[in-house]
Amino acid sequence: MSAYAELAVTTNFSFLRGAAHPEEMVETADELGLSAIGIADRNSFAGVHYHRGDESRRLKLLAELGARLKAPLVAVNDVSYHVPQRRPLADVLTCISEKCTVAEAGLRLSVNAERHLKPPAEMARLFADFPEAIGRTVEIVKACRFSLGELKYEYPDEPVPEGKTAQQHLEDLTWAGARNRYPPDKYPHGIPADVKKRLKDELAVIAKLDYARYFLTVHDVVSFARRQEKEILCQGRGSAANSAVCYCLGITSVNPEKSDLLFACFISENRGEPPDIDVDFEHERREEVIQYIYKRYGRDRAAICSTVVHYRSRRAIREVGKALGLTDDVTAALAKTVWSENEGVPDDRVRQAGLDPKNPAIRQAAELAHELIGFPRHLSQHVGGFVLTRAPLDETVPIGNAAMAERTFIEWDKDDIDTLGLMKVDVLALGMLSCLRRGLDLLQQHYGKNYSLATLPPDDEAVYAMLSRADSVGVFQIESRAQMSMLPRLKPQCFYDLVIEVAIVRPGPIQGDMVHPYLRRRDGIDKEHYPSPDSAHRPTN
Repeated sequence: MSAYAELAVTTNFSFLRGAAHPEEMVETADELGLSAIGIADRNSFAGVHYHRGDESRRLKLLAELGARLKAPLVAVNDVSYHVPQRRPLADVLTCISEKCTVAEAGLRLSVNAERHLKPPAEMARLFADFPEAIGRTVEIVKACRFSLGELKYEYPDEPVPEGKTAQQHLEDLTWAGARNRYPPDKYPHGIPADVKKRLKDELAVIAKLDYARYFLTVHDVVSFARRQEKEILCQGRGSAANSAVCYCLGITSVNPEKSDLLFACFISENRGEPPDIDVDFEHERREEVIQYIYKRYGRDRAAICSTVVHYRSRRAIREVGKALGLTDDVTAALAKTVWSENEGVPDDRVRQAGLDPKNPAIRQAAELAHELIGFPRHLSQHVGGFVLTRAPLDETVPIGNAAMAERTFIEWDKDDIDTLGLMKVDVLALGMLSCLRRGLDLLQQHYGKNYSLATLPPDDEAVYAMLSRADSVGVFQIESRAQMSMLPRLKPQCFYDLVIEVAIVRPGPIQGDMVHPYLRRRDGIDKEHYPSPDSAHRPTN
């Protein structure tokens, strides 16, 4: 069975699908003079046993046409599901695709449940009159030894000054950026010693893992945004904010001297994962950055990742119900019930919806919806994850045209990219950065204060007083009702308090009962306890 499964998914051979009426193909071949034209040996005619009663005549005609065109007959099975019991689900999926009900589908559905994987003995029986077709199948299966692990990914070479390596160029840019971040007028003793140590340690890890070109790519994209006549505001976030190198390259505005975060959360030799730097840009100008990347690398070497959207419970029951001919009110009632995606729709949930769980149509819809959960529904476009390659991208993955003009995407999603170890650059959009850009411009115009994200004063008492009153409508990250409920109790007095605020108001910490013990210890009601002296350190800003 595994041999036929391999055959069903192989891409190493081009199959000419056998038509339902091969005699028409023979006549067309005669009209076009194809009998004298040879097709490469890598092509075959796929013969399928449809169990319709005319297999002997139809397969003989296909074999005759294949002999003329030097494309021998190969025994395949046109597989749509692995076992016959999945045929009802396959019919429902066909109706969803065709936007019709099962009652209306007619000949668009298979006439039987034979499009399942069959063992070799059964295939040999079906094609007993065509042993050469079985032999051709075995030949092709033996040749199908491709593995996705054989794909060799090479990150594109970044332009570096002549006589330098990518690592040397990255180190030069990093130390130049460090001198700008820590100018002599504010740091008379030069770059702080702890920052120097962090930079050396991080650069050593980057060199060992050969990630210099990746950092240079992100630096190049950020530099494009900053050197525009009207600068595009951008900010790296996520684990990249832990990096002193990212701070000195201008990718983030988080000073590592004050944040005291771990670089190992970002890149580690033991994790074996490529770096993942997320950079947010003003949402109204991100397309400028995207088009720069396409222009910079070419559409043959740069494309956005895709995202596979899967069926979940509500969407599954709605579409299955529609395909089975259930009315909208019935499917809506079932969709509103709360049920486990692992167990299906229990009878009590069906009764809560005002329906009879013993009704055959209701029960069939619930069972098929449960089977459908987790199936891919459609291919969407990633919010901004770019994959860049040194060789043409289509040598590694198929490329498609996006709905938006001047965009292309690859047909693999983020999980596929991670599995194969392809590095991506996340170019994201954030509306709050557009607001901050306007705010910085207003400060410059009306007060003559030229601030950047890195130089904004972090200790403005009026700001923390406002937040302590939960006056945070429209403030990114702390505008939800849960955050606004927490602010008056936490009463943040410094930036680190806001870091805790954002981190602790999450389902995990709340369900783990971390919130109230933290507040009691912070207010001095309960005594603080630290597992070790090192964990007692608390940043102030």
